[in-house]
Amino acid sequence: MNLLKVWTAIGMLVVASSTGDILLSAAMKRIGDLDAIRAEHGFLAVIRRVGSNRLFLIALGCLIFSFFCLLTALSWGDASLVAPASASLTFICSAVMAKFILHENVDRRRWLAAALVCIGVALLAKSN
Repeated sequence: MNLLKVWTAIGMLVVASSTGDILLSAAMKRIGDLDAIRAEHGFLAVIRRVGSNRLFLIALGCLIFSFFCLLTALSWGDASLVAPASASLTFICSAVMAKFILHENVDRRRWLAAALVCIGVALLAKSN
């Protein structure tokens, strides 16, 4: 049962973190070049522009939630499982979401890296 709890927390962490990353990328593309905004209107304008963007705030909420999922997973499981599994699965999930939601070009090399990460996570999961 404890291992199921750990993997549930890792799964929630992965989904929340990847969703936060994708939403943050989309928000920053909508906001535009922060250097240009700062140069033209000043640093407070950058803070206002970012802080008033709804997509950014939702992304921030997802990333905060993923952090608490990480804390929960670490309180239930070994860091030697939780840290690499969550980081690698987040990499895979983010690549898939970037491809299909943001329509980014994910080349063959990144898919190969994701496949190797899957193999590594499977080996890690079997050792525990």
